[in-house]
Amino acid sequence: MSIKHWPEQERPREKLIQQGASALSDSELLAIFLRTGTQGISAVELARQVLSQFGGLRALMSASREEFCQGFGLGDAKYTQLQAVLEMSKRHLQEQLMRETVFTSAEHVRTYLSSQLRHSPREVFAVLFLDTQHRLIRYQELFMGTIDAAAVYPREVVKAALQYNAAAVILAHNHPSGVAEPSQADISITERIKRALDLVDVRLLDHFVVGDGSPVSLAERGLV
Repeated sequence: MSIKHWPEQERPREKLIQQGASALSDSELLAIFLRTGTQGISAVELARQVLSQFGGLRALMSASREEFCQGFGLGDAKYTQLQAVLEMSKRHLQEQLMRETVFTSAEHVRTYLSSQLRHSPREVFAVLFLDTQHRLIRYQELFMGTIDAAAVYPREVVKAALQYNAAAVILAHNHPSGVAEPSQADISITERIKRALDLVDVRLLDHFVVGDGSPVSLAERGLV
């Protein structure tokens, strides 16, 4: 049955308007993005099949162009649309951070870092450079590694902090496995970078580990 023949309260678009986007399932959100199904298959059923094929929304959104276009009912047009949506989301969150005081908006930082790092298939180490009011000057991905580890050099963090005249920084990196629990190596590199930044009078405010769910703050655990 076509979606237009469904009860109005069950149609994804109408449901979003009436209840908000958070009330929709992953397949309903994807159905709105896909817009139409294929012959004999509604957009919602197509969305369910695509999510089943990829193993979930996270895997779909982090898929390469080649992987994405192999999905049933997908192609270059949908891939470019998805990339545009993801990039708009990142820029919107970055604008929020640049207007607000980062230190008092930890949830915005978490949301922004999740949008930047959660879907990366390999480990990325990034830094938020902040001014004296703890507002965002620049977000920069400094190091990229394999799916298991990233080579992180404290001197490069210090160099970039001086370049941007930053008064403070927030570190972040992702765990592609999806498990955001900090490792001993994460704790060790945080301490090394903190000592290096102390030499140039730049504060290290926090280090977030990004995985599935909410990013973990080392500062909240007393590790910074």
